[in-house]
Amino acid sequence: MIGLAYLAVQVISITGILVIDHRWKLAAFRAPAATALAVTASVALLLTWDVLGVRSGVFFRGQTDFMTGLLVAPEIPLEEVVFLAFLSHLALVCATGVVRAVEHASSRRPGNAGERS
Repeated sequence: MIGLAYLAVQVISITGILVIDHRWKLAAFRAPAATALAVTASVALLLTWDVLGVRSGVFFRGQTDFMTGLLVAPEIPLEEVVFLAFLSHLALVCATGVVRAVEHASSRRPGNAGERS
């Protein structure tokens, strides 16, 4: 059971980001196809980076009881793929959230067309 701990924490974290994304419609709940494409492309790029690191001997999998032990490739555990997907979605949510916050702040400045009275 302890072998699922890291994966469980990742799933909880992904759920938290999905709740934020749903609440403010920032990425997956605003443009699902574009978000899926961006996350998939990002994970593919980062996994390529991981494979190159493993092949050159820079990256390796550490031994711990908190991981499932399932490998998707030599030295690349299942949790790495889940983490990269989480990281990619988190980056989209943060970037879109910052853009939305800046737009909201600038619309509230006096003299802007979007000013509330």
